[in-house]
Amino acid sequence: MAGYRRKTPEELLLSISKIHRGRLKIYIGAVSGSGKTYHMLREGQALKQQGIEVVVCAVSTMRRPETVEQLADLERIPSIHWMKGDVEKKDLNLDAIVERNPEVLLVDSLAHENRPNARFATRLEDIRFLLSKGISVITTVNVYELEGVTEQAQKLTGISAECTVPADLLELADEVRLIDVSPETILNRLNEGRLNNIKDPELLKRGNVGKLRELTLRLVAEGVNESLEKYRAEQGFIGPSGASERILVAAQYHINGSIYIRRGQQIAKRLGGDLQVVVFDDASQEPTKERDAFKKSILKLVEKVGAGFREISITNRRQVPRALIRYAMLINATRIVMGHSKQTRAEELRQGSIGRSVLKQSRNIDVYFMADRAEHEGERVLETKRSAPKPPSEPYRRLSTQEVEKKIERIRRGTFKVYIGAAPGAGKTYMMLREGNDLLRKDIDVVIGFVETHGRPGTEAQLGQLKLVPRMVIQDHGKSSEEMDVAAIIARNPEVVLIDELAHANAPGSRNKRRYEDIQEILNAGISVISTLNVQHLESLKDSVEKITGCTVAETVPDNFLRLADEMELIDVAPGALQERMREGSIYKSEDVEGALAGFFKTGNLIALRELALREIADDVDERLEAWERNGSLRGPWRRHESIFVAVTASMNAERLIRRGFRIAYRLKADWHVHYVQEHGNHSEEHRKRIAEIKELVERLGGTFEAEAGVSEQKVPEALLAKANALKSTQIILGQCGRSFWSKLTHKPVIETLLREGRHMDILVVADFNPNMALGEEDE
Repeated sequence: MAGYRRKTPEELLLSISKIHRGRLKIYIGAVSGSGKTYHMLREGQALKQQGIEVVVCAVSTMRRPETVEQLADLERIPSIHWMKGDVEKKDLNLDAIVERNPEVLLVDSLAHENRPNARFATRLEDIRFLLSKGISVITTVNVYELEGVTEQAQKLTGISAECTVPADLLELADEVRLIDVSPETILNRLNEGRLNNIKDPELLKRGNVGKLRELTLRLVAEGVNESLEKYRAEQGFIGPSGASERILVAAQYHINGSIYIRRGQQIAKRLGGDLQVVVFDDASQEPTKERDAFKKSILKLVEKVGAGFREISITNRRQVPRALIRYAMLINATRIVMGHSKQTRAEELRQGSIGRSVLKQSRNIDVYFMADRAEHEGERVLETKRSAPKPPSEPYRRLSTQEVEKKIERIRRGTFKVYIGAAPGAGKTYMMLREGNDLLRKDIDVVIGFVETHGRPGTEAQLGQLKLVPRMVIQDHGKSSEEMDVAAIIARNPEVVLIDELAHANAPGSRNKRRYEDIQEILNAGISVISTLNVQHLESLKDSVEKITGCTVAETVPDNFLRLADEMELIDVAPGALQERMREGSIYKSEDVEGALAGFFKTGNLIALRELALREIADDVDERLEAWERNGSLRGPWRRHESIFVAVTASMNAERLIRRGFRIAYRLKADWHVHYVQEHGNHSEEHRKRIAEIKELVERLGGTFEAEAGVSEQKVPEALLAKANALKSTQIILGQCGRSFWSKLTHKPVIETLLREGRHMDILVVADFNPNMALGEEDE
């Protein structure tokens, strides 16, 4: 175990120096006005209540009422005012701060240049000096002020930073917290006159705010991923965490190598993962000019797409599968991308099949076989530039009755906003209530439909003047329970209703089975809803969350319902801070704390769930960007038409394949179909019930399902392939074969048959998954 390893002298010195050094916490946001200063000051107030000495210097409230309110009675050290042209600047008064020697300093604008005669040239140097004096610092920064991001932000939005700080500063910080805000919220604050300090008009464009928001989410997610991998390595865990994708392309120094890398790049971008390339070089072959030319071309392409690269030397092609799997496990790859075999069945039997060998050895890694479309479509080696098709403009065409009703329904429907967090206790309910009070102050009729404060003082304080619609009491088998009264809310007809715990399952006898169905009814009544959700309750993430935490997720919300949200905002919190809240009794009762910290609230779980939440919101932002601007997506356009075909059995693995199919189809903007082939003699009531469950899940996620009956066992592969071809599918998704050796001899193997006869399609073979396997545990 890593805990018993003796520290090196360097590690000991570093640990000792950290004892004397102050802590650095950074609040990061997409733009000014996102609420970083408010949250920093709010934390200062919380620390002061704990008896910690907190001072403020060089903080600008911009006269925003809620920010001024948080500044309140915090001790202030006067800053040094100076003029840069016609703009007033504030520098830290280092001498006064060191003389006061507080435990914590709150300071705005980490990216700030000091006056010409200052002791240090930048605020960052000031902060490093204070940290060395044992003073902890909490500060703020905008994402476009980080070196490395500045250039990308300027390219995407035209916005340039006045001053920058090193991007790796986030890695050096003890804690980084993202303050997420939607473009709609920023534009509302602008219209209310609360963002008068923003001088650059480009910052106030909806698309630019969206792009900077996505950059922030993905940047923080990468940092969280690095901390997760470091944690897992320290704990001795192996294999991918399940929180993010890592695509490994197995290429060769051949003309197809470029095609595989390009395809891998597209997949990595759309799935929000990173790309790695491995090439197996046969040392037994003499180098040729053609091979050297392909090598230079591939290395150039790898550099261009920003992928990692590794060349592995082999002396025999039979070494490839084992070497590929070892490397995939070393880098924690989640998916291997490789080409279909061109061998005949006889050649596979005689020489062995690399693809089949990889499948046998890669039980915990997805394997993606890329279609050989060059034979069928004459696919180009280089990407061609094609403009996305424009929808036909028919302004004079009369709408059908159904189209008119749909448009009217959308106009009448209330606005829907969701606060999302990685885990309970992140602060979602607090922020929902805070927004409710803000709306109340603007004379908007707001009520509470259902809220659980869990006895948290900060959350209860936010109830303020908000009125609660009384809950209804439901009796079931002698037990009574309280649920939200949908009828009473609709009869009360407020402008906005606050409803906690979107994924909640209602008690038997309720108006609807699920709370999201209650919310749908309220929205349809023209009432706006603000709600909360933890990321683990999203239907398509159920399997990932169970793999990460080892805990079963009982309550879920269909992804399609969440897509109805007009706004989604992430409430980010670092795992350490969340665990501290847990120990303080701010999340669960004291008797439940130790069990939670040893279970769901383990450090590795919280880091992984945080990354999952960051990436999920980033993907949602990207989808909205594509809707606003045709070329606005940071992941790049997906120009190829895709049709996903998911082949399932009646096993418990079906739901996982369906969720995987949905997520892939959604990211690729593809149609998707689920097909079940029913073999002869399978007509029991239990079996029919199982098929009904599978169909219900597919339809809930927005796909189409078909069960094909009366097919002999030997004809199953042909039936699947025929249906996939009829639907013009471009990708087939299958699960790993769980049959025994003898069963494979007596039944025609589905995967091997499809790999051999479906080479014109991409085929994804999804890895095995043990739902009881907790984070980091692997099969022997």
